[in-house]
Amino acid sequence: MGNIYGYARVSTREQNTDRQVLSLRKAKVPNKCILIDRVSGKDFQRPAYQRLLKKLKKGSLLYIHSLDRLGRNYQEIIREWRRITKEKGADIVVLDMPLLDTRKGKDLIGTFLSDLVLQILSFVAENERTSIRQRQAEGIAAAKERGVRFGRPQRKIPQEFYRQCEKWRQGKVTLAQAAEKCGMPASTFYYKARHIRN
Repeated sequence: MGNIYGYARVSTREQNTDRQVLSLRKAKVPNKCILIDRVSGKDFQRPAYQRLLKKLKKGSLLYIHSLDRLGRNYQEIIREWRRITKEKGADIVVLDMPLLDTRKGKDLIGTFLSDLVLQILSFVAENERTSIRQRQAEGIAAAKERGVRFGRPQRKIPQEFYRQCEKWRQGKVTLAQAAEKCGMPASTFYYKARHIRN
């Protein structure tokens, strides 16, 4: 038998992989063989996943906690699943879905059932990703309607700004001098001065 690997993924650096890693360890995946990505599942251009593909070979066994950790794009999940199982000759076990264990049911009916479950779950994973994006867009729109502002809060313009702005326009002080008197970077002073003029 080839090597045993585990793959975990979260969408952002702030999210935690502990739950996934714990389930991979319970499946007896060695710590050094657990590869983790902290990026979106929208595609498979992920550093740890690409390293994993290079390691997988005939007889290897890949554990993942759940199918949506592999990816969120229906067509790409199916393609990657086939690449791993058919081209690489490795097996995949989805820990939270015992039906998705390519070591079992290698006959025609077993393969059919596994493929059917895979297709359904891949569709659900992509559908969830689409729903998340839609809920996020709706939440942002609702927040904007309530007057919530996004981005960095704007700093108040100091009282000295208008006087220094006029001096700068008249050539009495340099941009750097005017900005320093206002306690702001020259680029900010210049941007605000142009904005006020427009």
